[in-house]
Amino acid sequence: MLNNILILLLSLGIILTGCELFTNGIEWLGKKLRLGDGVVGSIFSAVGTCLPETLIPVIALLFSNRHKDSVEIGIGAIVGAPFMLSTLAFFITGLSVIIFSGRRQTGKKLNTDLNILERDISFFVIAYTGAISVSFFSIGFIKNIAAILLIGAYVYYVYKTVNNDKASNEEIDDLIFSRTFRIKESLVIILLQIAVALFSIIVGAEMFVGNIEAISRTLGVSTLALSIIITPIATELPEKFNSVIWISKNKDTLSLGNISGAMVFQSCIPVAIGILTTNWKLDIITLVSSLLALSSTLVTYIWIKVKNSLTPLPLLTGGAFYALFIGILILRGFK
Repeated sequence: MLNNILILLLSLGIILTGCELFTNGIEWLGKKLRLGDGVVGSIFSAVGTCLPETLIPVIALLFSNRHKDSVEIGIGAIVGAPFMLSTLAFFITGLSVIIFSGRRQTGKKLNTDLNILERDISFFVIAYTGAISVSFFSIGFIKNIAAILLIGAYVYYVYKTVNNDKASNEEIDDLIFSRTFRIKESLVIILLQIAVALFSIIVGAEMFVGNIEAISRTLGVSTLALSIIITPIATELPEKFNSVIWISKNKDTLSLGNISGAMVFQSCIPVAIGILTTNWKLDIITLVSSLLALSSTLVTYIWIKVKNSLTPLPLLTGGAFYALFIGILILRGFK
């Protein structure tokens, strides 16, 4: 157990280092390509840091023996990722605003592009509601059509994001690789730093998941509970760390776009894989986590619509939805 805990701490350090390299490199990539915060945060950063949690269901469903545990891990990871992003990641982001309010130019108010956030949340709610609804159908043809529509929806989302994006003129820190090795910020060096960052994030997340699973087995947690709660906590760490880093630097559009863009991706591509490779029958726990994810997201969406601004409060309510889910699991004995 002690060795698992020590490796757990080491993996956290690797993930944090990778996230620092990634956020810095992705900002420079956006600058080189003259892209705005919408594409950088909601697509480049979101998809890049989605790799760890996307690989888990892909491996579990496509490259395993497809036994009961692997299917549960796959579906749990697919459903757990949007749940963690819309509850715990939102909560941590809101909390970060409060913690760093003293050094932020806007204090406790979030200076984010509300149009980007509204667009992302709208895509997520529509796509994820459709994906959950499909689980009530038993006709394979309908499910296959739904999976194709979800993939098409994400392609359309990328098109809309790129088409409506505006170049950013914000100041950014020196490229870490350039500063460290005293070389010019060329596109090759930027891409190399991003590749190293993603590799570090994936390695760190895999180490984290492996040791969390070992500890959880000792504690007697079920496979499904593990896949919905523990695994996504580890694999969503990059999004959480990236958002905290950007919040501390007053780059709120990048911070929230990193989370909301990941939510859109997770509600389309991994879900489509799940629909195509399993019977996509969600039990009560996965359905509850899905409904809580949608509820938490709608709180922020309604707040933006009514107030036409954003503060940490609606984001912090994500913590309440997360706590509610944990409470339900405890009452059920983690079954």
